[in-house]
Amino acid sequence: MLPYILGMAIIISISSCKKGDTGPAGPAGPAGPTGPAGASGPAGQNGQPGTANVIYSNWLNVKFAPATSDSSAWAATISAPKLVDSILNKGEIKVYWNIGSDSTNDQFVTPLPVIDLFLFGELVSISTYFSPQSILLVGTHDLSSDSLRGYHYFQYRYVLIPGGTKAGRGTNQIDWNNYKEVQAYLGLKD
Repeated sequence: MLPYILGMAIIISISSCKKGDTGPAGPAGPAGPTGPAGASGPAGQNGQPGTANVIYSNWLNVKFAPATSDSSAWAATISAPKLVDSILNKGEIKVYWNIGSDSTNDQFVTPLPVIDLFLFGELVSISTYFSPQSILLVGTHDLSSDSLRGYHYFQYRYVLIPGGTKAGRGTNQIDWNNYKEVQAYLGLKD
């Protein structure tokens, strides 16, 4: 009978116990060893070509001088220190002429070279010639920059685009003669 009483006492004591409240969390243990690297995910799509290496000038005031004794040709030189052989041979060089003013609402930009029969009521042209660190402009008139009532007129800007990848990388959809497209594509600030 003693084993029976002892067994009943154990059963009663086990069944009468209940779980108490959870105590506070103990301190964190040390970090375990680094697990093996997971599988590589699929490769992403190539991004658009960047413009990080594009060099552009501010709008510049340029002074022309007679290039011939009869003033039938006028010339001006724009200093372009970063125009180097690699850009001349593998890159793109664009020069733009703001016929309007540097007021935000009065810009009228055209790419050079330009031939225009209507600007002054007669033939006006400007040609561009490039050499290391220099851009030569040759025109039929004195097309120097000027200022009037606090605004500058007839300003010039150059854009140097170093060659990085041969044709076919997406720049062929840009009309490099459309200043607004170039400005948007390259993020040029006025």
